[in-house]
Amino acid sequence: MSLLTSTITTPIGPLTLVASDGVLRAASFTDRPTEVLARLDGAARHEEPRPTNDLRPITDALAAYFDGEVHAIDSLPVEQAGSSWFQSAWKVMREVPAGSTITYRELASRVGDPSNARVAGFACARNQIVLVVPCHRIVRTGGSLGDYYYGLDVKSWLLRHEGVDVGLPFGGEPPTAMAGAAARQAARRRRRPAADRRRAASRGWT
Repeated sequence: MSLLTSTITTPIGPLTLVASDGVLRAASFTDRPTEVLARLDGAARHEEPRPTNDLRPITDALAAYFDGEVHAIDSLPVEQAGSSWFQSAWKVMREVPAGSTITYRELASRVGDPSNARVAGFACARNQIVLVVPCHRIVRTGGSLGDYYYGLDVKSWLLRHEGVDVGLPFGGEPPTAMAGAAARQAARRRRRPAADRRRAASRGWT
């Protein structure tokens, strides 16, 4: 398997793609290919990728998506490592058409495990092919957006771009996905010391 990487410009920031043999293996809103490669499965992680300016037809389809042809990415071939449950969940996500959403509970139900909405959330979090495997179309019961690695403003921007009414005006400057990811990582770092202190106290270490 010969990996190719390409970073394209989108309205919400750089999008780095990893592909081989015409199949999209990863996609992440970042301008750092090494970050994307580090999250691949063990075998692919050790491949030496070759940068390229063009991954046609993948880059063409993504450019068309951001130009308003939101179904242009529907038939792109994808592949990522994961359990059979996650594979089923990612397949269901791709069956949710642009312009619509389903809930985490409904995602679990379509996989055949309706009581496992929490695992459906994990499937979204584990998804390495952002946008093309559209985990942003999965929302909470009741209509709230739920969670998104790149921030809820990015999730709402993508849904509005696809024609979903999220109850907010569609205007102003687009959000920056990398900023959303950085804010999330900073919040995790802030929470970790507090969690460590609570764990230590529970074990009588303080």
